[in-house]
Amino acid sequence: MRIPRDVSAEQLIKALAVLGYQVTRQRGSHIRLTAIINSEEHHITIPNHTPIKIGTLNSILTDVASRNKLSKEEIILRLF
Repeated sequence: MRIPRDVSAEQLIKALAVLGYQVTRQRGSHIRLTAIINSEEHHITIPNHTPIKIGTLNSILTDVASRNKLSKEEIILRLF
């Protein structure tokens, strides 16, 4: 499955809200999201850029997929 291009930080934050991620803080151009997964906190940091670079987006999606015990393809289908 191909990673979507031209995804902004705002679009990614809204998509990750479906999985329970909420904005917990922002410092400069980076936004931190937190979710409770299996009774543990999971933090991810998203750069507030439009669009997010493809390598950065790939890393974020890989991290979210592994923490939610899903494949990256399943995460992409759920979010986009």
